[in-house]
Amino acid sequence: MAAPLTIRLHPADNVVVARMDILPGTKVEGEVAAATRVPPGHKILTRAVKQGEALRKYNQIIGFATEDMTPGTHIHTHNCVMGDFERDYAFCADAHATDYITPAATFMGYRRPDGRAATRNFIGIVTTVNCSAATSRMIASKLEPLLAQYPNIDGVVPLTHGGGCGMAASGLEMDVLRRTLAGYTRHPNMAAVVVLGLGCETNQIAGLMNAEGLKEGPKLIPMAIQDEGGVSKTVMRAVGFLKELLPEANNVKREPIPASELILALQCGGSDGYSGISANPALGAAVDLLVRHGGTAVLSETPEIYGAEHLLTRRAVSREVGEKIVRRIKWWEDHCARTGGEMNNNPSPGNKAGGLTTILEKSLGAVAKGGTTNLVDVYEYAQPITAKGFVYMDSPGYDPVSATGQVAGGANVLCFTTGRGSVFGCKPTPSLKLATNSSLYRRMTDDMDINCGTIVDGEETIQDNGKRIFDLILRTASGQKTKSEALGIGDDEFEPWKIGATM
Repeated sequence: MAAPLTIRLHPADNVVVARMDILPGTKVEGEVAAATRVPPGHKILTRAVKQGEALRKYNQIIGFATEDMTPGTHIHTHNCVMGDFERDYAFCADAHATDYITPAATFMGYRRPDGRAATRNFIGIVTTVNCSAATSRMIASKLEPLLAQYPNIDGVVPLTHGGGCGMAASGLEMDVLRRTLAGYTRHPNMAAVVVLGLGCETNQIAGLMNAEGLKEGPKLIPMAIQDEGGVSKTVMRAVGFLKELLPEANNVKREPIPASELILALQCGGSDGYSGISANPALGAAVDLLVRHGGTAVLSETPEIYGAEHLLTRRAVSREVGEKIVRRIKWWEDHCARTGGEMNNNPSPGNKAGGLTTILEKSLGAVAKGGTTNLVDVYEYAQPITAKGFVYMDSPGYDPVSATGQVAGGANVLCFTTGRGSVFGCKPTPSLKLATNSSLYRRMTDDMDINCGTIVDGEETIQDNGKRIFDLILRTASGQKTKSEALGIGDDEFEPWKIGATM
C-alpha cells in the first residue's frame, strides 16, 4: 500500500506536511485539496483559520496566520509569522525515572592513562591566535607523511581560528576562548598537543595555561614563534618534538569500554521540513538508548530551541536545572536586543526552501534530537561535561561554533542531522551525517552516513531507525570511519565562539 501524500503529526494540528511535490487540486486529507502547488516538506492547512489564529504542528504553536485562510492553503513565510505567546515551563512535570539497560553495551575504544575513553587518536596543534595559523599547518604538513609508519595515529589536526588578539585581555570572550582551546588540548582523542602562539598576542600562552590549569609536559608542548626565532625554526623544532612522540602515540590498542563513557554531541544543519519528522526524532530515539546504557548526550544551539525551551524545562530533574535553560534564553534575547538582531533571524534561506517557516517550527523539530529522558544539567559554552544522561550546552545556532563548544566539553562522537545536505567534519571527534529524506541520501551518498528518509517513506519506524543510529554510533566509536573522515574533512571546522567586538 502506497504511503499517504502527507504526514499528520498530531490530531490537534491544523497543518499536514507534504511527502512529495503536490499539485493544485490534489486531495491531501479527506476532502481537503491543495489550492496551489506545495513542495515536499512544506505545510498544507487542513482547517479554516482566522487572521491572528495559531498554526499548530507537533501539537505546538509554530506561528500565526497573517490573514483568514481556507483548508488547502499552502502555509509558509507569506502567510505565517512569529508572535508572542506564553510558554508553560512546568518545571520537572515530565521528569521520570530512567529505565537503564543492563548489561550495558560496549565499544572498542582507547583507554588513556588518566582513565578517560577515546574514540580516535590524533596529534593536535592548538593555536592561541590567528597569527600562528599558517605555521601550525606547516607543522602538520611536515608531520603527516611520517604517519604511514604509525597506523594507530589518525592524523595531525591544526586547530586554527580568527581570534586571540584584538580583544579584551580578560572577561567573557577571553574566558570562552581559553576554555575552548583548553578543552581541545585536554581532549581524550588527542595523544599529544603543541600549543602554538606568535608571542605578542593578547591570548598569551602562559595566561591560557594558568587560567585553565594546563601543565607543560612530554605530551603538551607550548611554543611561541617569536621565541623560537621565526617560522622555519618553529616548524623544525615542533616536528622534532612530535617525531619523538609518534612511537608512544602509536602504542595504543582498542579495548572494550562501556557505552556509558560516550559523550554524544547532537547537531543539525541545513534542516528541512522533514528534520523534525525523521532524522531528529530518530536521533532522539538513539539518545534515549545511549542514556539508558549510562551514556551522555549533549544538545546545543540555543537560538534553535527558542520557542521550544518549555519542552526541556518540563524534563528537568530539578527546577534549578530548568531555570538554567530559561536564563540562557533571556541572555540571548538581551544579546539580540543589544546588537540589533532578532531571534527569528533563523531559519536560513535554505531551511525555508526546505519547508521551515519560523524559528518556532525549527526549534520544535530541533529539540526532538534530545529524545525523551530527563534533562540532568545545563552547561555554558565549552564547559567540561561531567554529568551522565541528557544535558544541554548553551551555544550559538551556527553549526561549526556550536559543535566546537561541544567537542571542547568532551564530546567524543557527534551526530549531525541534515535535510539540505551539510558536509560537516569535526576532528578530532568523528561526525556522522544523518539524512532526513531519501532523495538527499541518494544524491549525496558519499557524504551521508545513514538514511532516515525511510521514516518519511513509511518503510521504517522512528524506533527502528534510532536503533540503527545507536549501533552505528558504537561502530564509529570503535574505529569505523565516517563519510567525512573518509573524505578528510574536519581540519577547518574548528570555530570558537567570538562574543565580543574585534578591536
